[in-house]
Amino acid sequence: MRGAIAAGHPLTAEAGAEVLAEGGNAVDACLAAAFVSWVAESPLTGPGGGGFLLVHRARDGRSRLLDFFVSVPGAGLESGAISEMETIDVDFDSSMTQAFGIGAASVAVPGSVAGLETAHRAYGRIPWARLFEPAVRLARDGIVLTPEQAYLHAILDLILRHTDSARAIYGPAGERLTAGDRLKMSDLASTLELLADEGAGAFYQGPLADRLAGHIRAEGGALTREDLGRYRVIWRRPIDANFLGDRFVSNPPPSSGGALIAYGLLLLDRVGLGGRPGSAAAIARLVGVMGEQILARGPGFARQLHGGGLARQLYDDRRVAEAAARLVNSRPPATAEPAEPSRTTHISVVDADGNAASLTASTGSGSGVVVPGTGVHLNNMLGEHHLNLARRRRQPGGRLTSMMAPSIVLRDARPRLVVGSAGSSRLRGAILQIVVNTIGHGLPVDEAINAPRIHLEEGHVDCEGGSDPAELDEFERQGYDVVRWRRRNLYFGGAAAVEVRPDGTLAAAGDPRRGGHGIVVRG
Repeated sequence: MRGAIAAGHPLTAEAGAEVLAEGGNAVDACLAAAFVSWVAESPLTGPGGGGFLLVHRARDGRSRLLDFFVSVPGAGLESGAISEMETIDVDFDSSMTQAFGIGAASVAVPGSVAGLETAHRAYGRIPWARLFEPAVRLARDGIVLTPEQAYLHAILDLILRHTDSARAIYGPAGERLTAGDRLKMSDLASTLELLADEGAGAFYQGPLADRLAGHIRAEGGALTREDLGRYRVIWRRPIDANFLGDRFVSNPPPSSGGALIAYGLLLLDRVGLGGRPGSAAAIARLVGVMGEQILARGPGFARQLHGGGLARQLYDDRRVAEAAARLVNSRPPATAEPAEPSRTTHISVVDADGNAASLTASTGSGSGVVVPGTGVHLNNMLGEHHLNLARRRRQPGGRLTSMMAPSIVLRDARPRLVVGSAGSSRLRGAILQIVVNTIGHGLPVDEAINAPRIHLEEGHVDCEGGSDPAELDEFERQGYDVVRWRRRNLYFGGAAAVEVRPDGTLAAAGDPRRGGHGIVVRG
């Protein structure tokens, strides 16, 4: 086997598989797939966003994380020199409507282009320009919208067709695109060709940078030419935790998702999984862990994310023991945290040498600002409620926090599972449950992803369609407030994972909730 890849769209996965077949390594495949995702999954990701890439290198067993998430703009601006954000309500389904800040004032400094180039310089084997070829071709020729992507276009329509330059892409005939329609991104194709020829420097310096910053400033946003020129990728040491003899590795602070997933796995490692997958006892144990994760996000958590020392305090043996005792002896508290829609994409790769790459990236819900002539749809991370609160305490250039958690489970210092998900606060639950299903219960990766999920929110437990009604009845008899969903739903995350089986063979699966796809590349 030459490797395996899983992603949020078949075209994304196919681009990475093509590179693996040519002899590229896990990072090469991940980058080629990421560039295609900017086209095939453009409501979710693109050069105007940010993210994280976790890489495990087989040669020395070392894991490193590249933080290329967005940063606070405004370098060189006087206080009060930006306009107010525009607020729109997005209806994600009949039970969930969310307000978003969009427009130029919502744009943070994008990091995706810099991050992927840094990854290529450190790990790449295939020429940089070659990795852009599938994305350039698809952007110019167009892609046919899948039903899953059409759904995203529908719920984000007010954003995707917010400006004239955005409407030219996402509604050229005066109406939004639907399943079966062809999406063409000619200006983005030209920008991708420029990046292929000149590298990330073209995005952060020179005429393209002038164009991006100039347009945002003209529209009242804070993004400046100085912000782009100052942007830097940060190398971080991943967070890790032991789980059933394996080692879980993920995104460290100042992001929160990886640290909280690791905390949950530490608790499960101590108290056990509760029962077989999908049983009332197993559900109760997961709900208890989710309650402890939310409880951990109490006073001082945000300060510790940025100030250091979070892992030491969160994983302290006494604290874990106290939380484990609560798990066994009591119900979870009726705690709550902001519920955010799922607007992220993930790519997981393992190559023939045992290298692994786990990438999660996002443009938020998108600002609605497509810079004319570039095809670049810029993020709205300053308009994301939970990120915006953190921004108020940061200076220009400061990193925003994120819940994204690209992750790898290592067994004897080699990849056992490479996984990540969309879903904001639900993504950590999705990843936790997939790790538990695969590593704890021994389910194949496709079954682990397809299995119905749960989510604790404001004291009630959302249980996805496909759960055993008898087990939910028993769970409800224990006094839990259960919300039963009729079907599987994107609300519960959109994961992608590659499994290295005990016999050394590979398996890959994308999330059917997102229209994801997995490919094993054979020699």
